[in-house]
Amino acid sequence: MTQTCGFVAIVGRPNVGKSTLMNRILGQKISITSRRPQTTRHQVMGIKTEGEAQFIYVDTPGMHIMSKDRNKAINRFMNQAASQALRDVDCVVFIIDRTRWTPEDQVVLDKLTHVKAPVILAINKVDWLEDKASLLPWLEEVGAKHEFAAILPLSAKHGTNVPELEAEVAKHLPESIHYYPEDQITDRSQRFLAAELVREKVMRQLGDELPYQMTVEIEEFRDEGRVIHISALMLVERQGQKKILIGESGERIKKIGREARLEMERAFGAKVMLNLWVKVKRGWSDDDRALKSLGYDLE
Repeated sequence: MTQTCGFVAIVGRPNVGKSTLMNRILGQKISITSRRPQTTRHQVMGIKTEGEAQFIYVDTPGMHIMSKDRNKAINRFMNQAASQALRDVDCVVFIIDRTRWTPEDQVVLDKLTHVKAPVILAINKVDWLEDKASLLPWLEEVGAKHEFAAILPLSAKHGTNVPELEAEVAKHLPESIHYYPEDQITDRSQRFLAAELVREKVMRQLGDELPYQMTVEIEEFRDEGRVIHISALMLVERQGQKKILIGESGERIKKIGREARLEMERAFGAKVMLNLWVKVKRGWSDDDRALKSLGYDLE
């Protein structure tokens, strides 16, 4: 049988379920998730090999409108990372949230008008729709906005119609040798995943402002076989944020560390010794050089 292999960009505005969809397709967690917009900051590749077909999915940051409160170097980086993922892909999965069309959905669609690859529209979170009858007229309405290769309502969280989406994507994979070994599921390192898991726990636990002015740098990742020693530095921009992150008598940072460690042990299949530190680095999120040194690099 002929082998097929292709790149599939998963795009959409913030918080529509792109990372949840990729994790569901892969059957394990590669991209971190939270209810907060812009949890994903990097392109994250997820590889799925089924028989003669190899799907290389690229999870992307949510494309968003630059505004007064979202006009920092890190916002520009995220938009560029999402746009860059559209280059040279074989298929695009464009996700929207139920029967809502926002100006940011339009921003994404405008980008897709210049893409030669077929675009599949995935309408996510349909399990949350109270009025299921509203779906059919909505499918017709959004279908008129672009010449989509297919339109599929689905639930990334529960897996509804996800196999149908994969079957649709498979139609657009070109004939090609496989680029990755059959058992590889991402191009990202354990070190990268460790940093992301710490950031996820912060995103899930803390208020609206702090997670966006916080990043994680892994200072030590030492794998001794049965035990992995990890030291992670959480960078914030102000002294007050450091206090919030540490919490009363260190309770907050202990909880973040405990949850991140348990998740890492599941992901890495080994015991993890995790040390967390907090440091103030003023203005890191609006400094291109600082971002590059922290791994926010499109190269």
